[in-house]
Amino acid sequence: MRKIFFTSSAGLALMAGMAQADYTLHVIHINDLHSRMEAVNAFDSTCSAEDAAENKCFGGIARVATKINELRDAVKAEGGNVIVLDAGDQFQGSLFYTTYKGAAEAEFMEKIGFDAMAVGNHEFDDGPQGLADFLDKVSFPVISGNIDSSQDNVLAGRIQNHVVLEVGGEKIGIISALATDTVDTSSPGPSIIFQDEIDSLGADVASLEADGVTKIIALNHVGIFKDMEIAAAVPGIDAVVGGHSHTLLSSKDPKRVGAYPTWVDGQNGALVPVVQAYAYSKYVGHLVLTFDDAGNLKFAEGDTILLDASVVPAPEIEARVKEMGAPIEELKNKVVAESTADIDGSRETCRALECPMGNLVAEAMLDRVADQGVTIAIQNGGGVRSSIDAGPVTMGEVLSVLPFQNTLSTFEVTGATVVAALENGVSQVEDGAGRFPQVAGLKYTFDPAQPAGARVSDVLVMAGDAWAPIDPAASYKVVSNNYVRGGGDGYRMFIDAANAYDFGPDLADVTAEYMAKVGPYTPMTDGRITRK
Repeated sequence: MRKIFFTSSAGLALMAGMAQADYTLHVIHINDLHSRMEAVNAFDSTCSAEDAAENKCFGGIARVATKINELRDAVKAEGGNVIVLDAGDQFQGSLFYTTYKGAAEAEFMEKIGFDAMAVGNHEFDDGPQGLADFLDKVSFPVISGNIDSSQDNVLAGRIQNHVVLEVGGEKIGIISALATDTVDTSSPGPSIIFQDEIDSLGADVASLEADGVTKIIALNHVGIFKDMEIAAAVPGIDAVVGGHSHTLLSSKDPKRVGAYPTWVDGQNGALVPVVQAYAYSKYVGHLVLTFDDAGNLKFAEGDTILLDASVVPAPEIEARVKEMGAPIEELKNKVVAESTADIDGSRETCRALECPMGNLVAEAMLDRVADQGVTIAIQNGGGVRSSIDAGPVTMGEVLSVLPFQNTLSTFEVTGATVVAALENGVSQVEDGAGRFPQVAGLKYTFDPAQPAGARVSDVLVMAGDAWAPIDPAASYKVVSNNYVRGGGDGYRMFIDAANAYDFGPDLADVTAEYMAKVGPYTPMTDGRITRK
């Protein structure tokens, strides 16, 4: 196993022997913007007018534009070399995507002037056609080397394996890979075939090197741990710019997961910097790479930059965001409920533990269909996209939490199938996978130290007014969302469930109505999920 450093100290070893820079490239990057066209609050949902007045807003596409333009202009003014990259997942996460289906994202990316973008898994949320419509609207290359779209009637020939950018008289190869579990986390359809990420990237490096390209950046949408595995395994990659896991790498931010860059011990004695810049428009990353005459990386440095209220939004883009937001403003601002405290829907919690937002959504689902004899609710933690702060709750906030327009699905399965579903749900908890099961009408224990498939124990269901062990042979009525019921996030055991009905009310509406019904709503956890 190759060594991975979650520290930037390895950069010092490179710098010690560094002579005059032969070629320096500035890489400005973002990832996982998730349609946050408007500024966001501390909980990654749309910033309120009150928070804006108190300078508590972050990001938004207009601030992203300001910072990218500022960095790029400064480099160019000094005669430097610069590229702007997006590591995927522009789609899904706000009413701008729900309303405009990628057109807003395309328009603002064009105005900012990106040089390349990786395909993210959520770019397939409306199937291949949704991505094809986006490609029609952008002029920059959108790439992914491990996607075979040749059998698809709308995407065939439209997604490049890699791209070569000419910058300051040098050729910069940009390669890319998309997580192979996109078949579970989005809707690419049967005609899109995924190849192994490492095999694909290795082949693309070889192809570029055969063409004389010596400076190669992997622009991936696979998550931080896979990025580090790739950096260790694939020779010829000089740097990895990633997304998908929403990881904050930073030199100084107290919320950081690791250093920016994080160094990985690569092939043939190389040290490979890996970077990522969180998500939701809150940060822009700035990586500076220095190469010698032979194209070998000599040094790398940089950091992520928080887009707080000190960053002035680009006026033209901010005005356009307001114009496009006008038709949905009334819906967004409608107060639908009240919460007595903050409701934690954070990725870190809801993909690893029982979380307050998961409980809210699961209880809302179960409450809606309890009169149908349904006793169990299962909600994938990845379907929960943000938190809600205390006080009045708007429909816009609820839709930020549940933006996918999923509908309630009811069905019948055996107790053994329920247990299999829970095993699937906790099978990738160490990777922060979205399949983690938030539940109602159910209790379970899991041990992440055990092998996947053998982690779940002590599954209990309500029998009258008391908890009792689940009966593997008994039939249970379950409610989930149509994405999970259709096999999303690995829940394939539900595909052939009996008496399935996938066309219930929208999950966001159900949640809002439940909060209003029981309100003011008080967030809670009660030990229904135990992690050993």
